[in-house]
Amino acid sequence: MSSQRFPMILLGSFACLALLLASVGIYGVISYAVTRRVHEIGIRMALGAEKQNIFRMIVGQGLRLSLLGLASGGAAALILTRLLSSFSNLLYGVGGSDPATFLSVSLLLTAVAILACYIPARRAVRIDPIVALRYE
Repeated sequence: MSSQRFPMILLGSFACLALLLASVGIYGVISYAVTRRVHEIGIRMALGAEKQNIFRMIVGQGLRLSLLGLASGGAAALILTRLLSSFSNLLYGVGGSDPATFLSVSLLLTAVAILACYIPARRAVRIDPIVALRYE
């Protein structure tokens, strides 16, 4: 069993690292976008935009980016599973293009993207319009 256990532990570790990097990357991009748009968010709030609308705008922007990345990543993964069929011995009874695996990973990454967008969106909602308009 040790000959099978080590590659699985290694692949699992790399998968967790990839998930961590994806979530930090999404958080960083959305946080940077919110920071760059503080002035715009302040103007929107000063003109009467509700906090719900600002929250939805920030989370929606993050989800659009995430879904675009999931679509392109899913297409690339399908292509690469065909090209790298020599690694199929590491999958242990799961096909390279298993729909359940692709769906579960996509749902997990979408949940991570929602959580990564939540913090910058919450911070954007708390912006004081007067402070944001002075911000440069």
